[in-house]
Formats: sequence, C-alpha cells, structure tokens
Amino acid sequence: MTMSKTMEPTRRSSSMKRTRRWQTALHYLILTVVALFFFLPVYYLIVGSFRPSSEVLSGLSGFVPTNLSFDNYAGVFDHLSSDATGHFGQFALVSIIVTTAVVAGSLIVNSMAAYSFARMKWRGKKVLFLLVIILTIIPFEAVALPLYYMFSGQRDTVVIQAIPFIANAFSIFLFYTFFLDVPGEIEEAARLDGAGPFRTFFQVIVPITKPAFATVAILTFLGQWGSYLWPVLMVSDPTVRPLPLAISIFQNQQPPEWGQVLAFGTMFIVPVLAVFLIFQRWFVASISSSAIKG
Repeated sequence: MTMSKTMEPTRRSSSMKRTRRWQTALHYLILTVVALFFFLPVYYLIVGSFRPSSEVLSGLSGFVPTNLSFDNYAGVFDHLSSDATGHFGQFALVSIIVTTAVVAGSLIVNSMAAYSFARMKWRGKKVLFLLVIILTIIPFEAVALPLYYMFSGQRDTVVIQAIPFIANAFSIFLFYTFFLDVPGEIEEAARLDGAGPFRTFFQVIVPITKPAFATVAILTFLGQWGSYLWPVLMVSDPTVRPLPLAISIFQNQQPPEWGQVLAFGTMFIVPVLAVFLIFQRWFVASISSSAIKG
C-alpha cells in the first residue's frame, strides 16, 4: 500500500512530462506550417527568377530548381535600358532617394512630436493627440484624392513623392508608447546638468529608445519602398518614376516573360531584406518589449 502511494506521484509526473512534450511538438508543428506558408511564395519567386519563362508557370514542378541561369536578370536590364522605358538604375535611384528622405524625415519629425506629447505640458495637447489617434485608423486611399488636388501643380517631382509620408500618425503613437516608459529621473538629471529640451531629447532619450527608432525605420521603409498608389497618381515622367511603377512595363510584353517579372521582383525585395537584417536586433527587442508590456 505504501509503495503504491509512492509510485502514484511518479506516474503523474511522467504523464505530465509526456503531455508537455506533445504540446511542444504540436507548437513546433504549427509554427513550421505557418513559416512554410509565408516562405513558399518567396522561395517560388527566387527559384522562378532563375528558370526559363516557359517553365515558371508549370504547377508544382515550378518549385523544383532546375535549368537555373541568370538570363532573366540580364533580360530585365536589357528591357529597362532605353529612354522610352526608362533605365533600371534610374528607377532604383529615385526609390532610394524618396525612401531615404521619408525614413529620415519620419524618424526626426514623428519622434519629436511624440516626445512633445509624452513628456511635455502644453495647452491643447490632449485634443491634438486625440486627433493623431483618429488619424491612425484612416487609410491613405481615403485621403489620396484630396492630396492629389492639393499637390496637382507639383506633379512629376521627386519631392512630392516624399512630402506627404514624412508625418505619420502611427509612428507618432509608436514613439509615444516608448517615451512614456522612460523614467522621469533621467530627464530630471539631464536638466540639473543644464540640458535643454533638444539636448535632453537627442543625447538622452534617443540613445535609450533605439528599438523604437529601429521599428519605425523598418515599418516606414517597407511602406515607402513598395508605395504604388501615390506614384501612379503623381508621376507620369519616366525620369522620376520609382521602382514599383517599373513593374507595369513588363505587363505589355507579348508573350509575357514571367521569368523576368520574377527576377525584377527578387531584385525589388533585396533592399527590404538588407534593411531588416541591419535593424532586426532592435526590431526584435522592440517586439519583445511590447509583448511583455501587453
């Protein structure tokens, strides 16, 4: 009887360990399926970019990496190498200039606005911040037409492709949530050392909130690099077209060169992957911090 009582907790513990193992295995299985779901389109894009166009749309066999070559990439540069279609380097340069301007401007303008909302006292702050919150739920498509009429006299310029996207309500709110967690004693110590608001912000607040800046930089880069609607409305001159508009040139090919389309898409996502790899350490830290706070 005593021995039976001793073995009962042991069996229960063993059963719990088996249950935890099954739960862990199930979690890994679900995560693997979800990861494959998101990764397979990227895999198909990259593999297809190295295959002949006639074999790209060949069902499940399109996932098999056979007959690989760089012909499609050479075809993209050959196709985008005249004044009529525009040059690939020209499209890429416009995208880099516009995206860099928007990311840099967004980090400066939105972080300073959020710092003002989070750490300073001034009349009308609550009403204005409520307006910022409301703006976070309004999609760009809803205001694209009014903006088009506002800036219709400045079409076909690089500047007009960047200006409307520097101030962003969601970025302000994201910075705001991070700045709220900064201990007030740090700012108080800076003030005792004679630092003003700008010096406190740039020399004290910015260094300790790098994850917030990395997150906003990545999200802003992703949104701006792939921006299509606004350039379609505002740009008709090939010399100031960004990369997303260049994809439309391949739609007129007869027969369609799907291999070149996939090669263009692969080159289009390379900068996105590079930016994510550069900032991913702070981006992951930001997401982890948000999860803990949530």
